Amino acid sequence: MNNILSIDSVSKHYGNFTALNNVSLNIREGSIFGLLGPNGAGKTTLIRIINQITYPDSGKVLFNNSPLELKHVRDIGYLPEERGLYPKMKIGEQAVYLAQLKGLDSSTAKSELNKWFEKFQINDWWDKKVTELSKGMAQKIQFIVTVLHKPKLLIFDEPFSGFDPINANLIKDEILQLRDNGATIIFSTHRMESVEELCEDIALINNSNKILDGKLDDIKRKFKSNTFEVGVDSPNPDLLNKELESKYELIKPSFKTIGENLKLNVKLKDNQNSEDLLKILNQNARVIHFKEVIPSANDIFINSIEND
Repeated sequence: MNNILSIDSVSKHYGNFTALNNVSLNIREGSIFGLLGPNGAGKTTLIRIINQITYPDSGKVLFNNSPLELKHVRDIGYLPEERGLYPKMKIGEQAVYLAQLKGLDSSTAKSELNKWFEKFQINDWWDKKVTELSKGMAQKIQFIVTVLHKPKLLIFDEPFSGFDPINANLIKDEILQLRDNGATIIFSTHRMESVEELCEDIALINNSNKILDGKLDDIKRKFKSNTFEVGVDSPNPDLLNKELESKYELIKPSFKTIGENLKLNVKLKDNQNSEDLLKILNQNARVIHFKEVIPSANDIFINSIEND
């Protein structure tokens, strides 16, 4: 798969402060890429460079294997965390104006807007002002004007902010549809459950440096600890616990199940396997819960930042 965006050894300084330090990333065409990091890590600076709001001090950015230029602005849609709608301007008029800035003529803009307004069931909002809308309602308008010109690359910075669960699901489904229709999406968020649901690839930036990147599944495999959640119904849980303790490392459990009288996390050594563990459990109890612990995006985020 081709890379729609290649970031090669990009650095950015503001006086004595280093916002980005020699960061390199490749973002695959047609993927959803999670750009992650704590506040102040450098994510916003990188997004601003991609949008040509600011420029790197060193390194280069390629868009479809060509140096990033002003003409590429029309191929990019950007939904910033801090929204930018004009509060006193009518929504329909404002949406048409913003679409024209991205290269659509007035007639095409109105036609495309009508489709989106109908899809979101907001036809009666056309002559309203932003001040009349809730934060979530205004967010829908911002989302529409971001995607309206059908850009090849979409950058969403905290796109679910202000949404209730119903509308968050609506936007999530639209993001997936945009991906299926060929768009590439950079997704920046602190909501790790959204990363789990949407992202195929991720990169984690901390203190201006990239500290990990790759396919999310591959990163999870790297962070696995060979630990299993075990919940059993045993006639003699103390005896079983003692037997397990003699063979394995037992860790205080944090998961929830129903109906077990012995619950624990069992960590296997490199020369041990889950089949032998399951055999012991089946010989001494009724197994209710048996699951390998796969690190979540949230676990990986916290572990990586704390150990950086």
